[in-house]
Amino acid sequence: HHQHLHGILWHSMNYGIPQNTTYLGPEITLKILQNWVPRVSPYFDKEHYTYVGHQIVIQESIEHFGAVVWPGALALSQYLESNQEQFNLKDKKVLEIGAGTGLVSIVACILGAYVTATDLPEVLENLSYNISRNTQNMNMHKPEVRKLVWGEGLNEDFPVSTYHYDFILATDVVYHHAALDQLLATMVYFCKPGTVLLWANKFRFTTDYEFLEKLGNIFNTTILAEFPESNVKLLKATVREN
Repeated sequence: HHQHLHGILWHSMNYGIPQNTTYLGPEITLKILQNWVPRVSPYFDKEHYTYVGHQIVIQESIEHFGAVVWPGALALSQYLESNQEQFNLKDKKVLEIGAGTGLVSIVACILGAYVTATDLPEVLENLSYNISRNTQNMNMHKPEVRKLVWGEGLNEDFPVSTYHYDFILATDVVYHHAALDQLLATMVYFCKPGTVLLWANKFRFTTDYEFLEKLGNIFNTTILAEFPESNVKLLKATVREN
């Protein structure tokens, strides 16, 4: 068992980054800052974070995979906070897919975006709770929470004629699951000319690198930052202009 695991890790490390990915170099190696105070209870964890001068309280649900704060969410939240000139979210339309606990959507909202946070039906209650709790009584655009199952009913629920997003945000959406093709199709569906996809993910398995490769075959991809301690990479993807 141990050997098998070691084999996977070794294979991932040597899998490499696809050739068509622009690599911005080592000066963008970052650490995820541990800027939260954990509070633990057996049923719900309440995590306290601080981004963009606001304390954010996140309730995690132990029943659902999507309702825990993963490292990619911390990495992207931190990056958006630190790079507001490069990625100015003020009054921009932002869609988060696989929003989970809602941390990234809350940060985008604090940064002034019109946010739509989406996830599977069973995650929406906790997601809505966290988002409304952390954005109420604030002078910002009221975020929207909606169901979005990757690759399903996109034309009906989010018709292209009505919905155009400046940014698509996705964190830790790639791991061992069967919906990777649907995820890619969803990214392709929402990424129109002018849309910027920001995807932060912990890279653990060859499937993660294979997904990166597929993404690189479709979009212009750039690695914006790496968080080596937590194996997180943050990528930017845009539609190829022909």
